[in-house]
Amino acid sequence: MKLAIDVYYYPNRAKVVGILFKNWDQPIPNDLITTYIYEISEYESGLFYKRELPCILELLKQINLKDMSQIIVDGFVYLDDTHRPGLGKYLFDALEKKIPIIGVAKNPFSTGKSIVQEITRGESKKPLYISSVGISLNGASQCIQNMHGNYRIPTLLKLLDQETRR
Repeated sequence: MKLAIDVYYYPNRAKVVGILFKNWDQPIPNDLITTYIYEISEYESGLFYKRELPCILELLKQINLKDMSQIIVDGFVYLDDTHRPGLGKYLFDALEKKIPIIGVAKNPFSTGKSIVQEITRGESKKPLYISSVGISLNGASQCIQNMHGNYRIPTLLKLLDQETRR
């Protein structure tokens, strides 16, 4: 099973949504889970993980992690070529390095060229920025490339974004 996670912040809480799916090319998730977090940290520039990671870990309490083959996060695994950790790496470490993490970002942030691969999907000229740990960068990029949908954002990740904001 695979899991894609996203977090949306309100003034006094966060909504965390996870979409579970078996196959990279499926258009509909097997399950959708949601939790709300009422004690959230303030955003700190360059330290995004401090706000996001506790929210993700709370959602993961609802899942049998032994069934997970990969987890997708909205963001980066590494932030530069020195392997400065981003959200994905912190999550990988929190999960005792047992579950590969794929970071999918819509905007460039990372300054590393060797730790991020740009992919384009459909007819879009604007890339997605893929990073990974526990799975090769080429393998992670291929997984996201193979996801269902004819547009830049794969169908399941678009659904995840919509559910998180709803």
